[in-house]
Amino acid sequence: MRLPDLVQTATDAATTARRSLGEYASPTLRLGVTGLSRAGKTVFITALVRNLTEAHRLPAFEASRSGALKRAFLEPQPDYNVPRFQYESHLEALTGPSPRWPESTRAISQLRLTLKVAPQTTLGQLVGADRLMIDIVDYPGEWLLDLALMDQEYAQWCARVLARMGRDDHAMIAKPFLERLATFDTAGTIDERALSELAETFRAYLIKARQLPPGLATLGPGRFLMPGDLEGSPLLTFAPIPPGRIGDGAVGDELTRRFDAYRTHVVIPFFRDHFSKLDRQIVLVDALAALNGGSRALDDLRDALRAALSAFRPGATSWLGRLFGDRRIDRVLFAATKADHIPQSSHEALRQILHALTSEAARRAEAADAATRVVALAAIRATHETTATVSGETLACIKGTPIAGEALDGETFDGRTEAAIFPGDLPANPAKAIAAAEADAFDDLTFLRFAPPDLDASGTRPWPHGHLDRAIDYLLSDRLP
Repeated sequence: MRLPDLVQTATDAATTARRSLGEYASPTLRLGVTGLSRAGKTVFITALVRNLTEAHRLPAFEASRSGALKRAFLEPQPDYNVPRFQYESHLEALTGPSPRWPESTRAISQLRLTLKVAPQTTLGQLVGADRLMIDIVDYPGEWLLDLALMDQEYAQWCARVLARMGRDDHAMIAKPFLERLATFDTAGTIDERALSELAETFRAYLIKARQLPPGLATLGPGRFLMPGDLEGSPLLTFAPIPPGRIGDGAVGDELTRRFDAYRTHVVIPFFRDHFSKLDRQIVLVDALAALNGGSRALDDLRDALRAALSAFRPGATSWLGRLFGDRRIDRVLFAATKADHIPQSSHEALRQILHALTSEAARRAEAADAATRVVALAAIRATHETTATVSGETLACIKGTPIAGEALDGETFDGRTEAAIFPGDLPANPAKAIAAAEADAFDDLTFLRFAPPDLDASGTRPWPHGHLDRAIDYLLSDRLP
């Protein structure tokens, strides 16, 4: 080997070594946060950042408990083409003069949080590895569930959507669309105005369907619900028609092209540009609402979780596997949110119920070397524990301030007065709870929406939470220097 080649080889080796040490010294973890409708993504991120940056004690988070975590702080995000998660605005909403829950996620956003720690290894001490940069990526669950569209042709999707509209729990809200579809001419020429009206009526159905427990949009397309900058685009101007009418003429061909274009120009870029870069993922799920919703709601929830797990660890034959190769996501945390709506004595039962609902999907993920875990979570606890005696029986209750307009037993709350609520009991056996819900025989839990608690704006007083520290520990601890 010539001397110049030896010099170049040594230079390349040194460059590689510096790069490797640099990545070791300042590692970055990309954490995806998503959830099904009304599951509490924005609150989770805000509470996570607040508790870490204010150095509040988090007993189940090893770095906090041991004192290895020195401080946490926000930094400018690295991706200039992604909107910043509006942490300060959400903080103000929760701690302002008239506290309120922040607005829900409507588009993708990002925030960089850096943890500075005392290095735990000799190598870490030698190279100055003392921090972990966490890029938190927040995106609507509806976008994730669009994955299901990638394995369907337009005719298959139409059949699934129209079958769902025929269910007894969807028939009434689907009626306006079905009536409009009955008069829609699929054999004539393409009429943009008629297509727009049909698509808008379909979108109105999806919006109403999302209000059904547990608030899922498993059929998609997700951007119909959260169009963002695609509002009015032909990409969002299609709707299902009976599969047998697709070949009637040019209209069916055009709808097929628009469905395919949606997958090509909306779904694939999202996974390519954002999802494929994630290392960890938390999925927030309102499992209590699913139980209360009965068999249909549970079926919808299972469909959504199945679609979500197929995105996290695609097999070698999946479209996402072919597109991106081996996935990077190695841990998925499912969180049953709103745990503060039930007493702490029922938290383990709630966790077990979500664990049972995710078991099938989790097994597939674990077979592809992705670890999964389930936690019952209240990122901000809006209630506290109390008891009440009824007919000589002591009942475990929760106490908080119901949002103005909430009603129970004929009483309408004013938004200022605390109330003690007995929400009901969750069966200790998750199989019994799920079986009862599937038989539509589940004893309804009493759910009210509670206002945010009195949260300290100065940062000196910890925010109340339920198991947030457990979630943080699972998602971050093994990646700390």
